[in-house]
Amino acid sequence: MQHSKTQDTLVGFFVASGIAALFYMALQVSNLGSYTGDDSYTVIAHFQNSGGLKVKSPVSVAGVRIGRVSAIRLDKESHESIVEMRIESQYNNLPSDSGVSIYTAGLLGEQYVSLDPGSSDEYLKDKSTIDITSSAIVLEEMIGKFMLNKAEGK
Repeated sequence: MQHSKTQDTLVGFFVASGIAALFYMALQVSNLGSYTGDDSYTVIAHFQNSGGLKVKSPVSVAGVRIGRVSAIRLDKESHESIVEMRIESQYNNLPSDSGVSIYTAGLLGEQYVSLDPGSSDEYLKDKSTIDITSSAIVLEEMIGKFMLNKAEGK
């Protein structure tokens, strides 16, 4: 009888640790496991189309993640997508004439924001607006245009 209780306890511990490991992996995959503290500043960009960009999508420079998208909303007057990004304060030397683009990781992967540093002597600061933007390329639009051109060519 004593042997059975010990075995049940070990099995229970093994199952609990497995559930904890799965929870941790789920947080890492969904980008919820990383926490950006108060040591960051906000940068704003306007896009014609933000595609499938999501809150918490990475913001990177030269492939290095420097922050995350914090909010996406629609400008009611210009009908453009306003994307707010939280940049870690250690990257406070980004030129104010930098440009941003929305890219897709892989052919059908998640979208991210890539920041291309400019050459200005002034730097981005909290609530700065980036004027040079390149919207997301929507794969469905490209396929539709290609099919339309092929249909007209016949």
